[in-house]
Amino acid sequence: MRLFGWRVDWSGLPSRQGVIVVYPHTSNWDFIVGVFAKWAMGLPARWWGKSSLFKVPLFGTWLRWLGGIAVDRGSARGLVGDTVAEMQAARERGELFWLVAAPEGTRSLTDGWRSGTYHVAVQGQVPLGLAYFDFKTKTVGLREFITLSGDPKRDFALIEQHLGQRQGKRPTMASPVRLKP
Repeated sequence: MRLFGWRVDWSGLPSRQGVIVVYPHTSNWDFIVGVFAKWAMGLPARWWGKSSLFKVPLFGTWLRWLGGIAVDRGSARGLVGDTVAEMQAARERGELFWLVAAPEGTRSLTDGWRSGTYHVAVQGQVPLGLAYFDFKTKTVGLREFITLSGDPKRDFALIEQHLGQRQGKRPTMASPVRLKP
């Protein structure tokens, strides 16, 4: 990361299972910077990505090797429940299971975050890590972990405190830190 002028601000994981949201997601560069940051941190994480990316021959295999899980964003097939069950099974086996996702669900400006990562953290009773890309300071950070109350209004006010001031590659495309209405 230093070779490219980036710095990683990271303090380690507080537990063996959890969810990490990465904000803001405004550019394809986020993926590249994120992969290098994952390697620099030694972060044993899986991540959600849109299913169309995984359909490209060889590229999809590489994405799975990086820890990717294909998500059909238009399907209500029980992704949250499946992920919580997988996380609980990992807990019973004493294994690590950290899920990383960009909760905006797209690089485009939206009116809020998708709710999947929030529900996985609440239902799985695991910490929520607040990771960020700050292109202004060329920093990838993951220092804050919170326990969600299950009250979205309260929880998102806290998340906004930690992540709201971060600047993505395309600042005007950063979605507000709140659940989609």
